[in-house]
Amino acid sequence: MQSLSNDEAKRIALAAQGFGQPRPRKPGSKDLKAVFERLKLIQIDSVNVLARAHYMPFFSRLGPYRQELLDELAYRHQHIFEQWAHEACFIPLEHYPLFRYQMERGRRWSARDVGPERMAYFDAVLDELRARGPLVVGQFDSDGRRGGWWGWGDAKVALEYHFAHGKIAVRERRNFTRVYDLAERVFPPEVLARPALTEHEAQRQQLRNSLDALGVATERDLADYYRLKLTAIRPRMNELVDAGEAVPLRVEGWKEPAFLAPGIAQAPASRATAILSPFDNLIWDRARTERIFGFFYRIEIYTRPEKRVHGYYVLPFMHNNQLAARVDLKANRQASVLEVRAAHLEPGANAARTAAALTRELKRMGEWLALDGIEVWVNGSLAPALVRALGPNADAAESR
Repeated sequence: MQSLSNDEAKRIALAAQGFGQPRPRKPGSKDLKAVFERLKLIQIDSVNVLARAHYMPFFSRLGPYRQELLDELAYRHQHIFEQWAHEACFIPLEHYPLFRYQMERGRRWSARDVGPERMAYFDAVLDELRARGPLVVGQFDSDGRRGGWWGWGDAKVALEYHFAHGKIAVRERRNFTRVYDLAERVFPPEVLARPALTEHEAQRQQLRNSLDALGVATERDLADYYRLKLTAIRPRMNELVDAGEAVPLRVEGWKEPAFLAPGIAQAPASRATAILSPFDNLIWDRARTERIFGFFYRIEIYTRPEKRVHGYYVLPFMHNNQLAARVDLKANRQASVLEVRAAHLEPGANAARTAAALTRELKRMGEWLALDGIEVWVNGSLAPALVRALGPNADAAESR
């Protein structure tokens, strides 16, 4: 069986995820499409402390770009659509058939969740949407709260049920609020008319996609990418191996056997540097991140304040293929300042070189977010070096 060092596996994974390549001078729609071609899906998240998480993977790989390009791909050009995958995700529309079997079942819903009385209400909501056209949840006639289901109102529960089953879709967003419409009024007829794949056919293609996006991965890594059940995908992996579409191998330090995407002869030489969203495809699987990078990571936004170690909205900073630092960032839009509320250096990383590289990325981020300045709070082991790297015009604030 073939074997790889962990460093080789890391370089393969970074290349598969679109890192280590020259960034385009002026990223356009074709560059965003190329990222989708590599990653297959992008997780959507509402947290807006810095920038909503689904905009960040493109910045990390391409540098400053117009955020409107992503919205245009989704809602004007219909190159991508919203559906449950890893979590709520943007997915290329050409992959719609891969999710038909999941939508027929209604991901995250079971028959015991919905009794006859509730189902009658769900049907009434669908009829209302059919009659009135595209609507946000607040426009429905009845949205009384009954508790349960994450505190959603009745109409929201009904819409999410129909969305998970593929009966309705997201036509657009208004201030990040979903605008729902019937699927047949959102998607082109030829998309809905495509033959549905069987569950096994769809899972095999999802696994091909996962392996292509990850480069090298364990079965657990591959299952997690589309949130597939490990027991369900094991027979499909055997089929891919038998067909030569996945190459079994061992990776130094990995406890579980791994698989390599076909056609990879050797690990590419690369030096990747980027600020990463907590929900970036490269690091969203925390166990894989620790295995590859030796980096134990928690976002801490969901951690009680007294138990936070590195800050509130903590983003890993990658420099020369290493996760070299953690930065707690906030876009203070009122003051037009990018706040670095904490900056922590990872063991073994060089403070001066890491600070210099991080400074360049922070300046790019400030440009991307149309912020006029950068303020570093003197909090964390990297903060003094970061203040020095930013130069005499840097704004420094005492730890707060």
